[in-house]
Amino acid sequence: MSFYPPHRTLMGPGPSDVYPQVSLALARPTIGHLDPEFIRLMDEIKQLLQYAFRTDNELTLPISAPGSAGMEACFVNLIEPNDTVIVCQNGVFGGRMKENVERIGATAIMVEDSWGTAIDLDKVQAAAKQHPNAKAIAFVHAETSTGVQSDAKAICHIARQYGMLSIVDTVTGLAGIPVDVDAWGADAVYSGTQKCLSCVPGLSPVTFSDHAREVISTRKTPVQSWFLDMNLVMGYWGAGRQRAYHHTAPVNTLYALHESLTVLRDEGLEASWARHQLNHQALKAGLEAMGLQLLVAESDRLPQLNTVCVPDGIDEALVRQQLLKEFSIEIGAGLGQLAGKVWRIGLMGYASRESNVRSCVQALESALSKQSFQFPNGAAMLAIDEVYRQAASTS
Repeated sequence: MSFYPPHRTLMGPGPSDVYPQVSLALARPTIGHLDPEFIRLMDEIKQLLQYAFRTDNELTLPISAPGSAGMEACFVNLIEPNDTVIVCQNGVFGGRMKENVERIGATAIMVEDSWGTAIDLDKVQAAAKQHPNAKAIAFVHAETSTGVQSDAKAICHIARQYGMLSIVDTVTGLAGIPVDVDAWGADAVYSGTQKCLSCVPGLSPVTFSDHAREVISTRKTPVQSWFLDMNLVMGYWGAGRQRAYHHTAPVNTLYALHESLTVLRDEGLEASWARHQLNHQALKAGLEAMGLQLLVAESDRLPQLNTVCVPDGIDEALVRQQLLKEFSIEIGAGLGQLAGKVWRIGLMGYASRESNVRSCVQALESALSKQSFQFPNGAAMLAIDEVYRQAASTS
């Protein structure tokens, strides 16, 4: 029998709600991955990704696999056995960076910070000074497991100061908060399509600086992965209309990415960032009016991924189950050290809109009241109203 999924509102850590026009793009006729028209589409995708990343990097493309493959592509192309990499960890995905380094046969020097806090720049500086022969500094710009953003520009500056590469995870950051690859001086940056781009999962946009390209082309050992070897992939994604076959690209998924990037370009990066911030402020106001607290300090908080502390005595899993069953709203659980302690509420891409803020808060009120959690009746909606009223009055 055919599969027909239920209709959900995706307000977890990803995937996010997909733009309707992106869903329609998936249904367009499939053409060959070396068709001249598809090559033209690839060139447009590259230009749109350069816009999204704010970069002129020639080596900018979508890896034909999810964000985890984008992460692996950056590490296996730039890091060789016996290299040393400074890895910053303040959540789950810094730990995955460590695993990539070690699987290559390199050494990871860990700079660890508490989950829910930003990466400590003084610690990074100290590690770089103590390990001057390290090849790279790797860190997560937007940590999906905690809802924290760290200072990417400052960390990339430290890497350049000590002659090291910078490897940056902005899977949850791209299109939701400022990502400025060239201004940061970042060497390798990867993201995902299923977060603030509101495309379907399955692709990982990456970009490499000219310096990173030189490092890749002058490696002493072959790239560990054949599929992710940028020396080979660029034969397919490189400039010009003559492309060398590397793999059969996911044609229709790339239609979808092109459509989502077109939506982003039409809205404008700054407008997208402002929309995510506004809806975050409204959600924050509603949650706090209910007596709920956010885990992350406001200065380090991701507007597109809100980590909410579970009140004492509340069955957090039951709340999530009720939201899914009764309201068809998905929110996320905590990961790792935060499992059972937080909810992760996403306002990413198409999901970042006023109607979702209101419906999510109302659903939480219903679920929490069933567990006898006390909150002022009507206060959350009034607080949300005030945020949007003030925004309208200043626009």
